[in-house]
Amino acid sequence: MPAATSRRALGVGVIASAVALLAGVAGAAYFARQVVVPKDSRREYLDVLAVHTNGDGSLEIELPASKQTRAAGRYSFWFQQGTGHACLGPVVESHPERRAVIRVVERVDSGDIQQAAAGIWSGYIYSKPEQLGLPYQDVEIPVANGVAPAWRFDPSTAVAAPRTWAVHIHGMGGKRAGTLRGIPVARRLGLTSLVVSFRNDGDAPPSYDGRYGLGQTEWRDVEAGINYAISNGAERIVLFGWSLGASIALQTAALSPNSSRVAGMVLDAPVFDWRTTLAANGRAAGLPRPFVQLGFTILRSKALRWVTGLAEPICLDSLDWLARATELDKPILVLHGKRDDTTPFEASKKAASLRPDLVRLVEFESVGHALEWNVHPEKWERSVEEWFHGLPLAGASPEQAGAQA
Repeated sequence: MPAATSRRALGVGVIASAVALLAGVAGAAYFARQVVVPKDSRREYLDVLAVHTNGDGSLEIELPASKQTRAAGRYSFWFQQGTGHACLGPVVESHPERRAVIRVVERVDSGDIQQAAAGIWSGYIYSKPEQLGLPYQDVEIPVANGVAPAWRFDPSTAVAAPRTWAVHIHGMGGKRAGTLRGIPVARRLGLTSLVVSFRNDGDAPPSYDGRYGLGQTEWRDVEAGINYAISNGAERIVLFGWSLGASIALQTAALSPNSSRVAGMVLDAPVFDWRTTLAANGRAAGLPRPFVQLGFTILRSKALRWVTGLAEPICLDSLDWLARATELDKPILVLHGKRDDTTPFEASKKAASLRPDLVRLVEFESVGHALEWNVHPEKWERSVEEWFHGLPLAGASPEQAGAQA
Protein backbone atom coordinates (compact mmCIF):
# COMPACT_ATOMS: atom_id res chain seq x y z
CA MET A 1 0.00 0.00 0.00
CA PRO A 2 1.47 3.46 -0.92
CA ALA A 3 2.41 5.66 2.01
CA ALA A 4 -0.20 8.32 1.14
CA THR A 5 -2.96 5.71 0.99
CA SER A 6 -1.80 4.25 4.27
CA ARG A 7 -1.89 7.66 5.92
CA ARG A 8 -5.37 8.31 4.55
CA ALA A 9 -6.60 4.94 5.86
CA LEU A 10 -5.05 5.65 9.25
CA GLY A 11 -6.68 9.07 9.31
CA VAL A 12 -10.09 7.60 8.48
CA GLY A 13 -9.61 5.02 11.23
CA VAL A 14 -8.71 7.67 13.79
CA ILE A 15 -11.72 9.77 12.81
CA ALA A 16 -14.03 6.77 12.97
CA SER A 17 -12.68 5.85 16.41
CA ALA A 18 -13.09 9.42 17.62
CA VAL A 19 -16.66 9.56 16.32
CA ALA A 20 -17.46 6.24 18.01
CA LEU A 21 -15.93 7.49 21.26
CA LEU A 22 -17.90 10.74 21.12
CA ALA A 23 -21.07 8.81 20.37
CA GLY A 24 -20.38 6.56 23.35
CA VAL A 25 -19.75 9.53 25.63
CA ALA A 26 -22.95 11.17 24.38
CA GLY A 27 -24.75 7.89 25.03
CA ALA A 28 -23.39 7.77 28.58
CA ALA A 29 -24.47 11.38 29.19
CA TYR A 30 -27.95 10.66 27.81
CA PHE A 31 -28.13 7.52 29.96
CA ALA A 32 -27.23 9.49 33.11
CA ARG A 33 -29.82 12.19 32.35
CA GLN A 34 -32.55 9.68 31.59
CA VAL A 35 -32.10 8.16 35.04
CA VAL A 36 -32.85 11.38 36.93
CA VAL A 37 -35.05 13.50 34.63
CA PRO A 38 -38.79 12.96 35.31
CA LYS A 39 -40.84 12.14 32.22
CA ASP A 40 -43.95 14.15 31.39
CA SER A 41 -45.21 11.48 29.01
CA ARG A 42 -44.43 7.96 27.81
CA ARG A 43 -44.55 6.47 24.33
CA GLU A 44 -47.67 4.41 23.71
CA TYR A 45 -45.95 1.32 22.34
CA LEU A 46 -48.75 -1.28 22.48
CA ASP A 47 -51.05 -1.18 19.45
CA VAL A 48 -54.78 -1.73 19.84
CA LEU A 49 -55.80 -4.15 17.09
CA ALA A 50 -59.53 -3.93 17.83
CA VAL A 51 -62.12 -3.30 20.52
CA HIS A 52 -65.09 -5.65 20.39
CA THR A 53 -68.55 -4.94 21.84
CA ASN A 54 -70.52 -7.95 23.05
CA GLY A 55 -74.28 -8.32 22.93
CA ASP A 56 -74.59 -7.35 26.60
CA GLY A 57 -72.58 -4.17 26.04
CA SER A 58 -69.39 -5.49 27.65
CA LEU A 59 -66.09 -4.83 25.90
CA GLU A 60 -63.09 -6.92 24.90
CA ILE A 61 -59.78 -5.62 23.58
CA GLU A 62 -57.57 -7.29 20.98
CA LEU A 63 -53.81 -6.74 21.43
CA PRO A 64 -50.63 -8.09 19.83
CA ALA A 65 -49.64 -11.36 21.51
CA SER A 66 -46.58 -11.22 23.76
CA LYS A 67 -45.42 -12.78 27.01
CA GLN A 68 -46.90 -9.80 28.79
CA THR A 69 -50.29 -9.58 27.07
CA ARG A 70 -50.73 -13.36 27.38
CA ALA A 71 -49.94 -13.35 31.11
CA ALA A 72 -52.54 -14.46 33.63
CA GLY A 73 -54.02 -11.84 35.92
CA ARG A 74 -55.52 -8.34 35.82
CA TYR A 75 -53.71 -5.33 34.39
CA SER A 76 -54.02 -1.69 33.55
CA PHE A 77 -54.07 -0.02 30.13
CA TRP A 78 -53.34 3.69 29.69
CA PHE A 79 -54.22 5.33 26.37
CA GLN A 80 -54.87 8.69 24.69
CA GLN A 81 -51.69 10.25 26.11
CA GLY A 82 -52.48 9.10 29.63
CA THR A 83 -55.96 10.62 29.76
CA GLY A 84 -57.64 7.25 29.26
CA HIS A 85 -57.42 4.30 31.62
CA ALA A 86 -58.96 0.83 31.65
CA CYS A 87 -58.68 -2.27 33.79
CA LEU A 88 -58.13 -5.43 31.74
CA GLY A 89 -59.14 -8.88 32.89
CA PRO A 90 -58.18 -12.37 31.70
CA VAL A 91 -57.45 -13.62 28.20
CA VAL A 92 -60.62 -15.00 26.64
CA GLU A 93 -59.28 -15.85 23.17
CA SER A 94 -55.88 -16.46 21.63
CA HIS A 95 -55.23 -16.24 17.87
CA PRO A 96 -51.73 -17.56 17.03
CA GLU A 97 -52.37 -17.23 13.29
CA ARG A 98 -52.57 -13.46 13.58
CA ARG A 99 -50.44 -13.21 16.72
CA ALA A 100 -53.17 -11.64 18.81
CA VAL A 101 -54.93 -12.12 22.12
CA ILE A 102 -58.31 -10.87 23.30
CA ARG A 103 -58.80 -9.82 26.93
CA VAL A 104 -61.82 -8.73 28.93
CA VAL A 105 -62.19 -5.00 29.54
CA GLU A 106 -63.39 -5.03 33.15
CA ARG A 107 -63.72 -1.30 33.62
CA VAL A 108 -63.07 1.94 31.72
CA ASP A 109 -62.26 4.72 34.17
CA SER A 110 -61.68 7.52 31.67
CA GLY A 111 -61.34 8.13 27.94
CA ASP A 112 -62.91 6.33 24.99
CA ILE A 113 -61.11 3.02 24.63
CA GLN A 114 -62.97 2.29 21.41
CA GLN A 115 -61.08 5.18 19.83
CA ALA A 116 -57.67 4.18 21.25
CA ALA A 117 -54.98 3.38 18.70
CA ALA A 118 -52.27 2.40 21.17
CA GLY A 119 -51.48 2.44 24.86
CA ILE A 120 -49.23 1.44 27.74
CA TRP A 121 -49.42 -1.80 29.75
CA SER A 122 -49.32 -1.22 33.50
CA GLY A 123 -50.10 -2.80 36.85
CA TYR A 124 -52.18 -0.03 38.39
CA ILE A 125 -55.65 -1.68 38.28
CA TYR A 126 -56.98 1.30 40.24
CA SER A 127 -56.46 4.78 38.84
CA LYS A 128 -58.44 6.54 41.58
CA PRO A 129 -58.84 5.78 45.30
CA GLU A 130 -62.64 5.68 45.17
CA GLN A 131 -62.44 2.58 42.94
CA LEU A 132 -61.44 0.54 46.00
CA GLY A 133 -64.86 1.15 47.52
CA LEU A 134 -63.23 2.02 50.84
CA PRO A 135 -63.61 5.24 52.82
CA TYR A 136 -60.67 7.62 52.44
CA GLN A 137 -59.83 11.28 52.78
CA ASP A 138 -57.50 13.68 50.98
CA VAL A 139 -54.88 15.11 53.32
CA GLU A 140 -51.97 17.50 52.91
CA ILE A 141 -48.46 16.85 54.16
CA PRO A 142 -46.12 19.82 54.74
CA VAL A 143 -42.83 19.24 52.86
CA ALA A 144 -39.75 21.30 52.06
CA ASN A 145 -41.16 23.21 49.06
CA GLY A 146 -44.83 23.40 50.02
CA VAL A 147 -47.56 20.84 50.59
CA ALA A 148 -47.69 17.29 49.21
CA PRO A 149 -51.10 15.64 48.69
CA ALA A 150 -51.76 12.22 50.22
CA TRP A 151 -54.63 9.80 50.70
CA ARG A 152 -55.54 8.45 54.10
CA PHE A 153 -57.45 5.19 54.51
CA ASP A 154 -58.62 4.40 58.01
CA PRO A 155 -59.41 0.82 59.06
CA SER A 156 -62.89 -0.32 59.98
CA THR A 157 -64.49 1.06 63.10
CA ALA A 158 -63.97 -2.35 64.73
CA VAL A 159 -60.33 -1.33 65.25
CA ALA A 160 -60.27 1.34 67.94
CA ALA A 161 -57.50 3.95 67.69
CA PRO A 162 -55.04 1.96 65.53
CA ARG A 163 -51.47 2.68 66.60
CA THR A 164 -49.74 1.11 63.57
CA TRP A 165 -49.81 2.88 60.23
CA ALA A 166 -48.75 1.81 56.75
CA VAL A 167 -47.03 4.40 54.56
CA HIS A 168 -47.25 3.51 50.85
CA ILE A 169 -44.58 4.82 48.43
CA HIS A 170 -44.94 4.57 44.65
CA GLY A 171 -42.27 4.01 42.01
CA MET A 172 -40.37 6.04 39.43
CA GLY A 173 -42.45 7.73 36.75
CA GLY A 174 -45.61 6.67 38.52
CA LYS A 175 -48.32 8.16 40.68
CA ARG A 176 -49.83 7.39 44.07
CA ALA A 177 -52.50 5.23 42.43
CA GLY A 178 -49.90 2.55 41.72
CA THR A 179 -49.79 1.66 45.42
CA LEU A 180 -53.55 1.25 45.85
CA ARG A 181 -53.14 -2.49 45.28
CA GLY A 182 -51.65 -2.70 48.79
CA ILE A 183 -54.47 -0.90 50.60
CA PRO A 184 -57.04 -3.72 51.10
CA VAL A 185 -54.62 -6.07 52.86
CA ALA A 186 -53.32 -3.25 55.05
CA ARG A 187 -56.89 -2.41 56.03
CA ARG A 188 -57.64 -6.04 56.90
CA LEU A 189 -54.60 -5.96 59.16
CA GLY A 190 -56.10 -3.04 61.04
CA LEU A 191 -53.62 -0.47 59.72
CA THR A 192 -54.29 3.13 58.85
CA SER A 193 -52.80 3.66 55.37
CA LEU A 194 -51.17 6.87 54.20
CA VAL A 195 -50.46 7.01 50.46
CA VAL A 196 -47.85 9.71 50.00
CA SER A 197 -46.54 11.69 47.05
CA PHE A 198 -42.94 12.87 46.76
CA ARG A 199 -40.93 15.52 44.99
CA ASN A 200 -40.94 15.49 41.16
CA ASP A 201 -43.74 12.93 40.85
CA GLY A 202 -46.16 15.47 39.40
CA ASP A 203 -48.30 15.65 42.55
CA ALA A 204 -45.92 16.87 45.25
CA PRO A 205 -43.99 20.13 44.87
CA PRO A 206 -40.88 19.70 42.70
CA SER A 207 -37.39 19.93 44.15
CA TYR A 208 -35.27 22.95 43.27
CA ASP A 209 -33.42 21.00 40.57
CA GLY A 210 -36.48 19.09 39.31
CA ARG A 211 -34.56 15.81 39.31
CA TYR A 212 -35.00 12.37 40.87
CA GLY A 213 -32.56 11.58 43.66
CA LEU A 214 -33.09 7.79 43.43
CA GLY A 215 -34.12 7.79 47.10
CA GLN A 216 -31.31 10.05 48.24
CA THR A 217 -33.61 13.07 48.55
CA GLU A 218 -37.17 11.71 48.29
CA TRP A 219 -37.01 10.01 51.68
CA ARG A 220 -37.45 13.41 53.33
CA ASP A 221 -40.97 13.63 51.89
CA VAL A 222 -41.76 10.17 53.26
CA GLU A 223 -40.37 11.33 56.60
CA ALA A 224 -42.84 14.22 56.44
CA GLY A 225 -45.59 11.62 55.99
CA ILE A 226 -44.33 9.71 59.02
CA ASN A 227 -44.41 12.94 61.03
CA TYR A 228 -48.05 13.39 59.98
CA ALA A 229 -48.84 9.83 61.06
CA ILE A 230 -47.18 10.30 64.45
CA SER A 231 -49.01 13.57 65.03
CA ASN A 232 -52.24 11.65 64.39
CA GLY A 233 -51.53 8.87 66.88
CA ALA A 234 -49.21 6.45 65.08
CA GLU A 235 -46.69 4.65 67.25
CA ARG A 236 -45.35 2.17 64.72
CA ILE A 237 -44.89 2.45 60.95
CA VAL A 238 -44.76 -0.22 58.25
CA LEU A 239 -43.35 1.06 54.95
CA PHE A 240 -44.77 -0.33 51.69
CA GLY A 241 -42.39 0.56 48.83
CA TRP A 242 -42.76 -0.24 45.13
CA SER A 243 -39.62 -0.21 42.91
CA LEU A 244 -38.02 3.23 43.47
CA GLY A 245 -40.40 3.49 46.43
CA ALA A 246 -38.56 0.53 47.96
CA SER A 247 -35.25 2.38 47.62
CA ILE A 248 -36.88 5.39 49.28
CA ALA A 249 -38.21 3.15 52.07
CA LEU A 250 -34.74 1.73 52.73
CA GLN A 251 -33.29 5.24 52.98
CA THR A 252 -36.13 6.37 55.22
CA ALA A 253 -35.63 3.46 57.60
CA ALA A 254 -31.92 4.23 57.79
CA LEU A 255 -31.97 8.03 58.01
CA SER A 256 -35.27 9.04 59.59
CA PRO A 257 -35.12 10.53 63.09
CA ASN A 258 -38.17 8.30 63.63
CA SER A 259 -36.37 5.15 62.48
CA SER A 260 -37.06 3.42 65.79
CA ARG A 261 -40.78 3.58 64.98
CA VAL A 262 -40.36 1.73 61.65
CA ALA A 263 -41.42 -1.83 62.45
CA GLY A 264 -40.70 -3.30 59.02
CA MET A 265 -40.91 -2.91 55.26
CA VAL A 266 -42.88 -4.56 52.48
CA LEU A 267 -40.91 -4.07 49.26
CA ASP A 268 -42.32 -4.93 45.84
CA ALA A 269 -39.80 -5.31 42.97
CA PRO A 270 -37.28 -3.33 45.04
CA VAL A 271 -34.16 -1.49 43.96
CA PHE A 272 -31.60 -2.73 46.47
CA ASP A 273 -28.68 -1.38 44.45
CA TRP A 274 -28.92 1.21 41.67
CA ARG A 275 -25.72 0.07 39.97
CA THR A 276 -27.15 -3.41 39.48
CA THR A 277 -30.48 -2.07 38.23
CA LEU A 278 -29.05 0.59 35.92
CA ALA A 279 -26.40 -1.74 34.51
CA ALA A 280 -29.14 -4.23 33.58
CA ASN A 281 -31.14 -1.50 31.88
CA GLY A 282 -28.04 -0.21 30.08
CA ARG A 283 -27.32 -3.69 28.72
CA ALA A 284 -30.93 -4.04 27.60
CA ALA A 285 -30.59 -0.73 25.73
CA GLY A 286 -27.40 -1.92 24.01
CA LEU A 287 -25.06 0.51 25.82
CA PRO A 288 -21.57 -1.02 26.19
CA ARG A 289 -20.43 -1.63 29.77
CA PRO A 290 -17.64 1.04 29.73
CA PHE A 291 -20.21 3.72 28.85
CA VAL A 292 -22.61 2.50 31.53
CA GLN A 293 -19.74 2.91 33.99
CA LEU A 294 -19.13 6.39 32.57
CA GLY A 295 -22.79 7.14 33.20
CA PHE A 296 -22.26 6.16 36.85
CA THR A 297 -19.28 8.51 37.01
CA ILE A 298 -21.43 11.36 35.68
CA LEU A 299 -24.12 10.70 38.28
CA ARG A 300 -21.53 10.69 41.08
CA SER A 301 -19.55 13.70 39.88
CA LYS A 302 -20.03 17.15 41.37
CA ALA A 303 -18.17 18.71 38.43
CA LEU A 304 -20.47 17.04 35.87
CA ARG A 305 -23.77 18.04 37.47
CA TRP A 306 -24.38 20.28 34.46
CA VAL A 307 -24.90 17.13 32.40
CA THR A 308 -27.73 15.82 34.59
CA GLY A 309 -29.01 19.06 36.12
CA LEU A 310 -28.70 17.59 39.63
CA ALA A 311 -28.24 20.02 42.51
CA GLU A 312 -26.09 17.41 44.22
CA PRO A 313 -24.39 14.30 42.82
CA ILE A 314 -25.87 10.88 43.51
CA CYS A 315 -23.93 8.85 46.09
CA LEU A 316 -24.45 5.40 44.65
CA ASP A 317 -22.55 3.80 47.53
CA SER A 318 -25.07 5.05 50.08
CA LEU A 319 -27.89 3.57 47.95
CA ASP A 320 -26.25 0.14 47.68
CA TRP A 321 -28.05 -2.06 50.22
CA LEU A 322 -26.29 -5.17 48.98
CA ALA A 323 -22.93 -3.74 50.01
CA ARG A 324 -24.56 -2.31 53.14
CA ALA A 325 -26.51 -5.45 54.02
CA THR A 326 -24.93 -5.68 57.47
CA GLU A 327 -26.53 -2.32 58.29
CA LEU A 328 -30.09 -3.50 57.66
CA ASP A 329 -31.94 -3.67 60.97
CA LYS A 330 -35.65 -3.97 60.07
CA PRO A 331 -37.67 -7.03 59.05
CA ILE A 332 -38.21 -6.89 55.27
CA LEU A 333 -40.67 -8.76 53.09
CA VAL A 334 -39.62 -8.80 49.43
CA LEU A 335 -42.18 -9.65 46.74
CA HIS A 336 -40.47 -10.00 43.37
CA GLY A 337 -41.06 -11.63 39.99
CA LYS A 338 -38.26 -13.84 38.67
CA ARG A 339 -38.72 -12.40 35.16
CA ASP A 340 -38.59 -8.72 36.09
CA ASP A 341 -37.13 -6.93 33.04
CA THR A 342 -36.39 -3.66 34.86
CA THR A 343 -35.19 -4.41 38.39
CA PRO A 344 -33.15 -7.64 38.47
CA PHE A 345 -34.61 -10.39 40.63
CA GLU A 346 -31.06 -11.55 41.40
CA ALA A 347 -30.51 -8.46 43.56
CA SER A 348 -33.47 -9.42 45.76
CA LYS A 349 -32.24 -13.00 45.91
CA LYS A 350 -28.80 -11.80 47.00
CA ALA A 351 -30.29 -9.53 49.68
CA ALA A 352 -32.22 -12.48 51.09
CA SER A 353 -29.09 -14.66 51.10
CA LEU A 354 -27.01 -11.96 52.78
CA ARG A 355 -29.57 -11.30 55.53
CA PRO A 356 -31.77 -14.38 55.93
CA ASP A 357 -32.44 -13.26 59.50
CA LEU A 358 -34.29 -10.15 58.28
CA VAL A 359 -35.18 -10.51 54.60
CA ARG A 360 -37.94 -12.87 53.49
CA LEU A 361 -38.19 -13.30 49.71
CA VAL A 362 -41.40 -14.45 48.02
CA GLU A 363 -40.99 -15.28 44.32
CA PHE A 364 -43.61 -14.69 41.63
CA GLU A 365 -44.01 -15.85 38.03
CA SER A 366 -45.04 -12.39 36.82
CA VAL A 367 -43.88 -11.04 33.46
CA GLY A 368 -42.57 -7.48 33.64
CA HIS A 369 -41.84 -5.03 36.43
CA ALA A 370 -43.83 -4.62 39.68
CA LEU A 371 -46.66 -6.86 38.47
CA GLU A 372 -46.47 -9.42 41.27
CA TRP A 373 -49.85 -8.51 42.76
CA ASN A 374 -51.46 -8.54 39.32
CA VAL A 375 -50.58 -12.11 38.50
CA HIS A 376 -51.36 -13.55 41.93
CA PRO A 377 -53.10 -11.10 44.32
CA GLU A 378 -54.08 -13.84 46.78
CA LYS A 379 -50.47 -14.97 47.18
CA TRP A 380 -49.25 -11.36 47.46
CA GLU A 381 -51.75 -10.48 50.19
CA ARG A 382 -51.37 -13.77 52.04
CA SER A 383 -47.60 -13.26 52.13
CA VAL A 384 -48.05 -9.79 53.61
CA GLU A 385 -50.48 -11.07 56.24
CA GLU A 386 -48.24 -13.96 57.31
CA TRP A 387 -45.16 -11.73 57.48
CA PHE A 388 -47.01 -9.02 59.40
CA HIS A 389 -48.29 -11.47 62.01
CA GLY A 390 -44.67 -12.53 62.56
CA LEU A 391 -43.64 -9.01 63.57
CA PRO A 392 -43.20 -8.33 67.29
CA LEU A 393 -46.08 -5.84 67.23
CA ALA A 394 -48.57 -8.24 65.66
CA GLY A 395 -51.13 -10.02 67.78
CA ALA A 396 -53.18 -13.11 67.14
CA SER A 397 -55.77 -11.30 65.03
CA PRO A 398 -55.92 -8.31 62.65
CA GLU A 399 -57.98 -6.39 65.21
CA GLN A 400 -55.37 -6.91 67.92
CA ALA A 401 -52.51 -6.16 65.51
CA GLY A 402 -53.83 -2.70 64.78
CA ALA A 403 -54.04 -1.80 68.47
CA GLN A 404 -50.67 -3.19 69.56
CA ALA A 405 -47.46 -1.21 69.55
